Amino acid sequence: MTSHDTPPKSSSMQWWARRIRVPLGFVTAAVYVFEVTRHPAHPRAIAWSLLLVLPGLLLRAVASGTVKKNRELATTGPYAYTRNPLYLGSMMMAAGFAVALMSWPLALLLAAGFAIIYIPVIASEEQFLRATFPGFDEYCRRVPRLIPRPFPRRSEAQLPNGQTVSSSSVADSSVTSAGFSLAQYRKHREYNAAIGAALLYLSLLYLHPALEFLLGRLR
Repeated sequence: MTSHDTPPKSSSMQWWARRIRVPLGFVTAAVYVFEVTRHPAHPRAIAWSLLLVLPGLLLRAVASGTVKKNRELATTGPYAYTRNPLYLGSMMMAAGFAVALMSWPLALLLAAGFAIIYIPVIASEEQFLRATFPGFDEYCRRVPRLIPRPFPRRSEAQLPNGQTVSSSSVADSSVTSAGFSLAQYRKHREYNAAIGAALLYLSLLYLHPALEFLLGRLR
């Protein structure tokens, strides 16, 4: 569900954002299908979109296999570069499909949706993480909220397994020292993102020709 999976306790703004998430998803899907049926596939645009979608999928996969939701504060892997790699991966994928469709309406709708939903949701999650994990404030000082930093700070302590944490957090048992786990990836069912992306690409390639064929037979 989230980068660290927080409970639903939130402000009215955050509650409202969670309530409109599903309806907004249906609206976005409807706009996407409309744009697909309106335009033929653009092979070059689809190829360019892979430069965003595939890294986004990979980022989400590694993040989902690293985080242990509600049990430990993830600071390794992609969490050493951005505090919300799952959301960043989703944004990259959404941007990629907007590129594939060459659709400004879809791009604007996706941007508005992410802003309306994820800004308050991230704020809610950070409240929970700050109250749950003593090392969260130190982690926030080292790692940006969304846009990843290129390298972890060299001055931070290195654990034997390669984990990077500040010296004040090394002794905190709530900070995860584990790397990627395929079992965690399967547990979080992150493979659904890859399946969804594959279905979207199939719709990009074949939905418009299929509809044209059906309409031609009906004429």
